[in-house]
Amino acid sequence: MDLEQVTLAQMRYAIAVEAAESFRAAASRCHVSQSGLSMQVRKLEDLLGVVLFDRSRKPVLVTPEGAAALAQMRAVLRETERLGQIVAEEDEPSGRYRLGVIPTLSPTVLPLFLADFVDAYPRVELVIEELKTEEIIARLRADTLDAGLAATPLDVPGLAEEVLGLEGMLAYLPAGDPLLGGAAISQRELRGRELWVMPEGHCFRSQVLAYCSTDAPPEPRRIHFESGSFQTLIRLVDRGLGATVLPALVVAGLATATQRAQVRPLVDPTPVREIGLVTARADLRRQVTSALVGLARRRLSEALAPAPAGAVTLAPLAS
Repeated sequence: MDLEQVTLAQMRYAIAVEAAESFRAAASRCHVSQSGLSMQVRKLEDLLGVVLFDRSRKPVLVTPEGAAALAQMRAVLRETERLGQIVAEEDEPSGRYRLGVIPTLSPTVLPLFLADFVDAYPRVELVIEELKTEEIIARLRADTLDAGLAATPLDVPGLAEEVLGLEGMLAYLPAGDPLLGGAAISQRELRGRELWVMPEGHCFRSQVLAYCSTDAPPEPRRIHFESGSFQTLIRLVDRGLGATVLPALVVAGLATATQRAQVRPLVDPTPVREIGLVTARADLRRQVTSALVGLARRRLSEALAPAPAGAVTLAPLAS
């Protein structure tokens, strides 16, 4: 076993394949050709004398022998990153920072602070990926992300969370709907409407369905279509088809006249979603994380109204 020829790049490629469960996706994430990445991973396997991946399976699976080797590679890469920070003796946030963002936050929360962050911290290279919550959790555990911007609390062992803000959730109904005659819509009233929701895997789906759940006997199915785009849900409602629930920052992007005519707050109880930054290694990249948390928290406090007394934070993951 000739370990002197093992490189950090080879280990990073192998970790990327493990996280992506695909050589093609791993190459895209590493910004290299698939053939180049495959060749380096194969060379790494030859040097170690271990087959890391079962290439006959799709998605690509880690072999039992490869699991222990990959775990040690993650430890080596972690300590290498720590060494770089010690040597640099950073006096300001710098370096590459890998951030995962769930799809229901990327179009509304990122624009609030991203430009300001880039201007304030020019030495930080942000690498941002749009990922579902479960993918962020897996990537944090695999050390292929530094942080995740997600709906919290997740309460996942080994992960730390910092609350950035509380975002209200509001009902969006077709113009002329009788429920729009009131100042607010109750939880019980919303249960009587056909709801358009996000597809499986989106935490906002779990939150909406949890709010609209009931202990009463089940009624005929009310969910007939699912979309990963709030704009698609809005267009469906505008055609007079059912109702939906929107986050406050999405509502803020609607025309004022539309907000007045078709949006109503939800009550009994008032639902909110908690927006947080999730990390797995609190001791690393702390300066960048703190800078990101501070700026995002300030911008969200400016953009969001305070949560009313008695508001209920909905869990982002289904039990």
